[in-house]
Amino acid sequence: MTKQGKDFPEFYLTRPQPCPYLPDRDERKLFTHLGPDGSVADFDYLHQEGFRRSQTIAYRPQCEHCSACISVRIRVDDFKRSKSQKRVWNNNKSLMAARTDALSSAEQYALFKAYVETRHNDGGMAEMNLFEYQAMIEDSFVDSFIREYREPNSSSSIRPDGERYSYSLSSESYKPKAASDLIAVALCDLLSDGISLVYSFFEPNLHSRSIGTYIILETIDYARAVGLPYVYLGYWVKGSQKMDYKIKFLPQDHLINGEWVRVDDASEI
Repeated sequence: MTKQGKDFPEFYLTRPQPCPYLPDRDERKLFTHLGPDGSVADFDYLHQEGFRRSQTIAYRPQCEHCSACISVRIRVDDFKRSKSQKRVWNNNKSLMAARTDALSSAEQYALFKAYVETRHNDGGMAEMNLFEYQAMIEDSFVDSFIREYREPNSSSSIRPDGERYSYSLSSESYKPKAASDLIAVALCDLLSDGISLVYSFFEPNLHSRSIGTYIILETIDYARAVGLPYVYLGYWVKGSQKMDYKIKFLPQDHLINGEWVRVDDASEI
């Protein structure tokens, strides 16, 4: 534990435990509590230093003899979809996205349970109850919001002026008037220079549509529309199949030795 003055947060170090990404390694995390008296600027600073948020905790890897976890952010203005990403975009162009407050719902929770029980049934989230899910979504002292993705009826697939979205930083004036079941949800944090994708989940039976990739593509589009230069994806771990998807959104920056370094080609890494 470290404490540097009454206005400096206290940091703690977790005990070693098996790494979920690389075999035969242990992980440790450095973390601090985010309180209601903290400012958005404080979290912005921590985020620039490689911290992520889980509810009211900010954390980053602090492993002995390993630095495989690398913070990644997409350069929004320079990003161009690859051929495969264009196909994913076109396959999901009927989906409508709406920004809402970071509030949980029974509809979200049902989709969340279907997702984790299908995709991650060996993890702790598979046992998460409704109240724990509510805490994951709503326990935040930073500027958090939800993106909900729905498949609208044909009569509401686009607005009369032909635009799919109406963007603003505070809210979206357009929401589909009629929609089918919820398809995907993304929990996001709003930063001074971008959007951090905290957690997302989606209908697990839509394998061919690559909904997870679409969520990232749509978040990039949203960040560009509201004038934010980065989308933060959390940690990329070279050699971990779970994390391979993150390296496909180029160009991006990697946090190396305290500096953000641009990466234009995956072969450079």
